[in-house]
Amino acid sequence: LVAGISDVSQVPSVLMAAKGSDVQLNCTHKKSSTFVQMYWYRQRPGQPMTLIVFTSTLNSKHDYGDSDPNKFPVIKTVPESGSLTVNNVESDDSAVYFCSVSKHTVL
Repeated sequence: LVAGISDVSQVPSVLMAAKGSDVQLNCTHKKSSTFVQMYWYRQRPGQPMTLIVFTSTLNSKHDYGDSDPNKFPVIKTVPESGSLTVNNVESDDSAVYFCSVSKHTVL
């Protein structure tokens, strides 16, 4: 366990939204510009965290897996920041949303 200040920040930290509205979540980091990959996760109450989307500045195609790209459009044009929008907010969207970043590695 490591305690301290995170190099990754999300704004807003707490958000309440009206049903049917669209909300944007922003993620920035203070790591180097080699951290070009961003992951957005959601954790609903009492459930495990699930990946919404993986994105990178190296590729304009985002990997949504099972998530709906129309529900969760994402913007990632520079290494240091990105945003996730939740369109047409419903009560089922109530959750904790997380972003994380990583370096691009070639295996």
